[in-house]
Amino acid sequence: MILQKPVILLFGKNGQVGFELQRALSPLGLVHAFGRQDCDLANLSQVREIVRQLRPDIIVNASAYTAVDKAESESQVAYLINAAVPSALAEEAASIGALLVHYSTDYVFDGKRSGWYVEDDIPNPQSVYGASKLAGENGIAAVGCRNLIFRTSWVFGAHGGNFAKTILRLAKERESLNVIADQYGAPTSAHLIADVTAQVIAQYWNEVNRESFPYGIYHLVAAGETTWYDYAKYVIAYAEKAGIELRLKSSAIEAIPSINYPLPAPRPSNSKLDSGKLRKTFDLTLPDWHQDMMPVLEKIITV
Repeated sequence: MILQKPVILLFGKNGQVGFELQRALSPLGLVHAFGRQDCDLANLSQVREIVRQLRPDIIVNASAYTAVDKAESESQVAYLINAAVPSALAEEAASIGALLVHYSTDYVFDGKRSGWYVEDDIPNPQSVYGASKLAGENGIAAVGCRNLIFRTSWVFGAHGGNFAKTILRLAKERESLNVIADQYGAPTSAHLIADVTAQVIAQYWNEVNRESFPYGIYHLVAAGETTWYDYAKYVIAYAEKAGIELRLKSSAIEAIPSINYPLPAPRPSNSKLDSGKLRKTFDLTLPDWHQDMMPVLEKIITV
């Protein structure tokens, strides 16, 4: 039996991940994509009405309040977008039997452990942003709809703003730069996140018995680890090798501790997420972060 293609509702189409999801999800079914100009996420009634009108088979929520430092003074907005919206989407998904796919973050953890975080480790967010994202996870779980929550970290892409683009911009303006060297994680491309999402959704849609499908939380990050300092050096070295004219040389980047660069919201010193559960459950291979980053950097430096 050939299954009819699913109707997919995507929120957050203009973000880094949402932009790539439009590409990755299109071959799977009919995608209705909404951005800020199409839907006011602060209006939960409008969000619910969109779901009720389209009655999608799958809802993918790539929308989020991601201004980490600003969230410290805008907690109400952060909780509305990061917690109330996913909870509302979960309720609507439950009412029509749809799958809800949602994205979360390494910031749900305090970053104080030495090893890799697995899905069952106890969250302990240290910022409003992290707490609001955890509230979103908990809200979905409380509703109990069919759901997949992908926690990721250090997201970058050719579309939208991110650390790699910031470093390249600063490298054209400055001759020296200080970068934090005591925070660890894995840069993960929006392209990879979107492709993995599409592969898992395809497995779900082709599953004969969806009641037994392995729903729940999964860590979705590229393999390996690095620091912001080594990440910055890699980006600059790549640009230098590509012949991009920069004022900043990779050798002129100085490593500093987090304590020397205080910010309103604390960052986890350890953002290393173990993606073993995701790889084993869905038979996936995730690239090393260097491999994941190269094609995206090539796009960024040629723009």
